[in-house]
Amino acid sequence: MSHILSPFTKDQLIPQEERLEIQRNKQELFIGIPKENQQVEKRICLTPDAVAALTAHGHRILMEKGAGLGSSFTDNDYLNSGAELTSDTKKVFSCPTVLKVAPPSDEEIALIKPQTVLISALQLKTRDKSYFEKLAAKKITALAFEFIQDDDGNHVATTALSEISGVAAILIASELLSSGTNRTGQLFGNITGVPPVDVVIMGAGTVGEFAARTAIGLGAQVKVFDNSISNLRRIKDNVSQTVYTSTLQPKYLSKALRRCDVVIAALSGKNRAPVVVSQTMVENMKPGAVIIDVSIDMGGCFETSELTTHENPTFVKFGITHYCVPNLPSRYSKTASISLSNIFTPYILNIADDGGIEHSIRMDKGLKNGIYMYHGILTNKSVGEWYNLPCSDVNLLIF
Repeated sequence: MSHILSPFTKDQLIPQEERLEIQRNKQELFIGIPKENQQVEKRICLTPDAVAALTAHGHRILMEKGAGLGSSFTDNDYLNSGAELTSDTKKVFSCPTVLKVAPPSDEEIALIKPQTVLISALQLKTRDKSYFEKLAAKKITALAFEFIQDDDGNHVATTALSEISGVAAILIASELLSSGTNRTGQLFGNITGVPPVDVVIMGAGTVGEFAARTAIGLGAQVKVFDNSISNLRRIKDNVSQTVYTSTLQPKYLSKALRRCDVVIAALSGKNRAPVVVSQTMVENMKPGAVIIDVSIDMGGCFETSELTTHENPTFVKFGITHYCVPNLPSRYSKTASISLSNIFTPYILNIADDGGIEHSIRMDKGLKNGIYMYHGILTNKSVGEWYNLPCSDVNLLIF
């Protein structure tokens, strides 16, 4: 009788004692919050109320002076909440955990100590290969808050900021319709005897839904276009008023664009937003109509779109006012900061209760999804494919 080869030794086949994981004790965190150095970024990750909640649990928060001013939070607000303040930027970045909104610049990465935990946005399309190489050289564990998921698989931070973008798009459009150069002097609002403003929304996601809610609330007539029937059905169910929906068929879209006063684009794609509105379609729109291209962060949905800034947000092309500013929520920095703070606070408390980020990502799959670099090793497949960098599965690195 031939012997069957086994991949295990005789000792390995003997029953072993069960090895139970030792529960780690609660960890007190020391978090540094620097002042954002991007001119357009006014938001902050934690409000004074959130800082008070964290310091009450024994955590230390070191903030750079003036970090909250862009969101109308003063240094005294944070001092009274238990934060420590400093003018030394280097000291803030030397904390074991660094929390900020925008991804760090090259100069800021140079200030971060090795083995630091970095929590910020990633803004993948705005990075370059050297960004990840510099983080890897310092063996940093980096977490992108736009990748964090809840128990239902929703991206919590992205959803919250998309809600703000949807409402903001309608408010900005309302302002751009008022009287002035190349403006029609129209008012959102169901005024008796006056035809309502006609709004076209491309995209039935969170941005589209909240834009539709706001426009309908102001008395506008709304049409929503999307190629996802399930998204169109959801928006009809969630918006109480009757809303016209259609797939993105050029014939119907062109007809709607010729009649509309405002068009809002909130479509996304794998690598960039799809260009669904040609220059000819824009030329055929009514003079003085307004385009709000929320998808400009991913390239824009209009052939005529060009990147603009909060300082110079609009330009006129073919008689149509274009608003193509990326990062719409930063225009409403206080609201966006409170929204982000509501997301970050429970996660930070859970990380501390679990004994640190390494233990916490084993317990929380949604939080683990936010990790794109673990001790200097790239773990996000999308980042690896985009920048042609070697990537490892984070599950194989966590012990």
